[in-house]
Amino acid sequence: MKRSFALLAALALAGCETLGYYAQALSGQLDLVRRAKPVAELLADPHTPEALRAQLELAQRVRAFASRELALPDNGSYRSYAELDRPAAVWNVVATPEFSLEPLRSCFPVAGCVAYRGFFDRAAAERWAARLAASGHDVHLYGVPAYSTLGRFDDPLLSTFIGWPEAELARLVFHELAHQVAYARADTEFNESFAVAVEREGLRRWFAGREEALGALARAEARAAGRNALFEAARARLAALYREPIPAERMRARKRAELQGLAAALAAQGFAPPGELNNAVLAAHGLYTRLVPAFERLLASEGGELERFYARVRAFAACASPGEALVSAPGAGGCP
Repeated sequence: MKRSFALLAALALAGCETLGYYAQALSGQLDLVRRAKPVAELLADPHTPEALRAQLELAQRVRAFASRELALPDNGSYRSYAELDRPAAVWNVVATPEFSLEPLRSCFPVAGCVAYRGFFDRAAAERWAARLAASGHDVHLYGVPAYSTLGRFDDPLLSTFIGWPEAELARLVFHELAHQVAYARADTEFNESFAVAVEREGLRRWFAGREEALGALARAEARAAGRNALFEAARARLAALYREPIPAERMRARKRAELQGLAAALAAQGFAPPGELNNAVLAAHGLYTRLVPAFERLLASEGGELERFYARVRAFAACASPGEALVSAPGAGGCP
């Protein structure tokens, strides 16, 4: 509650619209805290459904492994469970200009500047998305099963993902805990790509010695790499297109043809696109993929030693442009 009152004091200086947005965010977060019950209590309760009990036990093994083997924070996160009455924890809205792949950014007291805006209420997210679309932006709205409060609260396990298969459940816990290790306040791509790199390494270690699971993981990663390559190639072509000095109508037609080509290429490989393809969809996808190879190279340069890797990542996170620093000077101790 002290954290909440401090946040409210800071928000008192904001405008009415901003204050309304923060009020829903604070209300949603406090509702999550109110709903959370300690996993230990649920496991001791004979009325806990067996399917939920099994998943909670798995989640606690994953949680212990995360701190013991991956040097991720050993705190109260993911040691409680909250049942939600909705299919997603929050709904994110990513928006870009019509002829740009750069997402609009929203800046907040806790998270800094991020490439999306999140809402606990889907209707509110839809209203915001419609408003941006009406102003000519490309918009992508999608549900998110979990989010990180960066260690400011004890993030709970949620009903939105607790029933996931082992690999996906472990992946999510590793990913969200990684956000508590290193966080750049103005570079969403840096933050999400780092967390993906941690989840990938974490899964390899989690499944160590289980050859069938490792094989399935390798096949899934190879398939994802193929999908990512299609998105990245389309991003490169569109970025080049948007730099051309041509009339808007011609650019619009070429953009449409490029996106139709991407949709066809995805379908040919058996991938369903995440909604109607547009700049915002490509931007959202890139946030989680584009810097992952750079982070994995950085981890390899540290011999797989995660604590040294985290220290290097924190140094880059302090740079004015963390992603650019990571790519341009990966051998440096921090900012170039």
